[in-house]
Amino acid sequence: MGVRLMVVDDHRLLAEALASALKLRGHRVLAAAAPAAGAAELVISRAPEVCLLGTAAPAEPDAFDPVARIKRERAQVAVVVLGPVPSPRGIAAAFAAGASGYVRHDERIEGVERAIMKARAGEAAVAPQLLQGAFSELLNPAAQPDDEGQRLLQMLTPREVEVLVRVAEGEDTRLIAAGMGIAPSTARTHVQRVLMKLGVGSRLEAAALAARTGLLDRAGPLPRTAPAGGLGAVDRMPGLEP
Repeated sequence: MGVRLMVVDDHRLLAEALASALKLRGHRVLAAAAPAAGAAELVISRAPEVCLLGTAAPAEPDAFDPVARIKRERAQVAVVVLGPVPSPRGIAAAFAAGASGYVRHDERIEGVERAIMKARAGEAAVAPQLLQGAFSELLNPAAQPDDEGQRLLQMLTPREVEVLVRVAEGEDTRLIAAGMGIAPSTARTHVQRVLMKLGVGSRLEAAALAARTGLLDRAGPLPRTAPAGGLGAVDRMPGLEP
């Protein structure tokens, strides 16, 4: 017995060709094409047994929002996603949204039909090779690049981060001291500590390293200088410097 289904895809030619092929195999196709934005509403209004939902960008954050909405309002509809091979996380995202299966967009019609039949029967419909690839990558994840900016930022105290930002902006020891409300000798000590922690030999090297690693963007804007005689006056007493 044929399946009452819908084929929904942005590419009308692909959707209609697939719908025609499925009709020739005895299935009842309710609709053939619709833009992604209206896919969920169309499926919800027609309530097929199975929806074959095409997506061209499974890696996009909202790629499977239509799947989630369909399952939320028509839980009995089995959704099979049709698209390019995503990362393992992409396949996981499709199933997390409620999809019953995932089929490659270049799959043969026999494979598409098998997925449809499995989905109608309540089974997970995904090709073994896709699962193998997903498990392989999840079990052996690629190493993530080291975030050097974050690592360097964690090495510095908040006061040293401010000193580095001021150095990168071209301030000399006198301006650093005035801007932070501290003694010049203390400012000089902070600068020396920053250079030592970063493993560089000059202020210019420190500024270049901070800019290259994105540390300056993470550090944020400089704090406002406290007015003379205010609470910030304590910071300007050399004997109380941190």
